[in-house]
Amino acid sequence: MRIIFAGTPDFAAHNLKALLTTEHTICAVYTQPDRRAGRGRKLTKSPVKQVALDNNIPVEQPENFKQQSDKDTLTAYQADLIIVVAYGLILPQAILNSPALGCINIHASLLPRWRGAAPIQRAILAGDNKTGICIMQMEAGLDTGPVIARAQCLIYDDDTAQQLHDRLAQLGGETLLNSLPNLTTLQAQAENQHHELSTYAKKLQKTEADINWENTAKAIVRQVHAFNPWPVAQTKWKQKTLRIWSAEEVDTPHSAAPGQVIKVDKKGIDIACGQGSLRMTVVQLGGKRAMPVNDFLNANVLSTGEHFG
Repeated sequence: MRIIFAGTPDFAAHNLKALLTTEHTICAVYTQPDRRAGRGRKLTKSPVKQVALDNNIPVEQPENFKQQSDKDTLTAYQADLIIVVAYGLILPQAILNSPALGCINIHASLLPRWRGAAPIQRAILAGDNKTGICIMQMEAGLDTGPVIARAQCLIYDDDTAQQLHDRLAQLGGETLLNSLPNLTTLQAQAENQHHELSTYAKKLQKTEADINWENTAKAIVRQVHAFNPWPVAQTKWKQKTLRIWSAEEVDTPHSAAPGQVIKVDKKGIDIACGQGSLRMTVVQLGGKRAMPVNDFLNANVLSTGEHFG
């Protein structure tokens, strides 16, 4: 087949690399325009663009598809199939209809659960014990198309968003490669989603990283895991921002107020929550590197009875 691949972040790049191992021709890669990133605000290529350039694949980066010229350019590639993975732009119906086999999307959830931009983080936040990969036939709605293939993945109690991301990226590539040889059969047998069961995985906001110690320890630990590596759960300590990269729920008994430090040792810093207690194990003060609590305590004085938040 002649395939156009459309995607932007690292998750999509993993799937593009898997596709490169097949006999199919990738006639073009579509990815979002270069964005300024980092402290120097330098224009940065997307991970998908870098993979394409490394493999001498033509790259297209339209701002949107409102211009007829952009639609004509895509049509001129005469693709049999468009594969979309976390592209970040809406494809008009005319483009969805242009390839003979239409457009398929690789999505990191068990649809119809967690449609939208942040399915990995929302699944962890909600305490789901499983997620997976779905390949769907794209239609005009957001992640509403019929599912042609799905693969399940467990979520472990200590999974961070990065760890789950990496497993799902690998699973996505495997599921894609397993689906392409009999794609037309799978499309004919596609499973319509039960829209009434859908949930929405809205885009992450930095403000969600602020910890409310009135919440349960279990919920806060999920917050820490879901927001690693971005935006990273955080709290205030002595008017400074303390980011929490790793934490676990512990059974330290207490009658302390939420946010109060109830125990300090080299294993971690135990903090009272609205229900239960949490142990911070890897932390980062603003302007400093992330470090294990033992190293943090060597450089900072922290005592039981102090308060976070």
